[in-house]
Amino acid sequence: MLLRLTRTELRLNLREPVPAFLSLLAPTILVVVLGSVPALREPSPDLGGRRVIDAYVGIAVALSLAMVALQVMPMVLATYRERGILRRFATTPVSPLVVLSAQVLAALATAVTATLLAVAVGRIGYGVPLPADPVAFVVAFLLCAAGVFAIGLLVAAVAPTGRAGNSIGTVLFFPLMFFAGLWTPRELLPGILARIGDFTALGAGERALHEASAGNWPNLLSVTVLVAHVAVFGLAAARLFRWR
Repeated sequence: MLLRLTRTELRLNLREPVPAFLSLLAPTILVVVLGSVPALREPSPDLGGRRVIDAYVGIAVALSLAMVALQVMPMVLATYRERGILRRFATTPVSPLVVLSAQVLAALATAVTATLLAVAVGRIGYGVPLPADPVAFVVAFLLCAAGVFAIGLLVAAVAPTGRAGNSIGTVLFFPLMFFAGLWTPRELLPGILARIGDFTALGAGERALHEASAGNWPNLLSVTVLVAHVAVFGLAAARLFRWR
């Protein structure tokens, strides 16, 4: 049942052209646009000899997670509530946990696809190194996904309509992506802003992804912050989630 619902959610999400396009291709487009600027393909002393394009592939991964977790998933679940779909699920053998799990798995599958595209284009098109420790990178990716998905589920829990879910998610999306380095790589942010970013889901997640790309395991602070996000926001989402 879980797999059937997940496949159904994926098909439904892909039928919406704009959200599907943004969720799947926006990270890759970011890599292509930045990689097309010659200056961003040159080593930067401010980044420890790395190129800006090297830093932005990790940021693109965080972007893929943020888009599906904060903009797509809350909108879909809140729309189901608005249209009475969630209420009708209560009369079927499908448990609420299965419905939520299917939505999370569909979002995760979309983010994984977007990540693979961005990493492949970065590597093939601009010579961005692949993660030095693939296992650590996968662990960092899943931790980041868990932290930001917990926030998305909380938004979905309280949003009365699909439009409200999308609006709340968008309001959260921009500051969280700022601390993840979307506009300025985190290494170039002032010290206080970089420190604040270490305690946000995407800032901690991007740092963990960056360290995994360099061949290291995620640092203890990033892991603690992401686990705390899962515990706090996940528990709040479970307690506040309304099916009607």
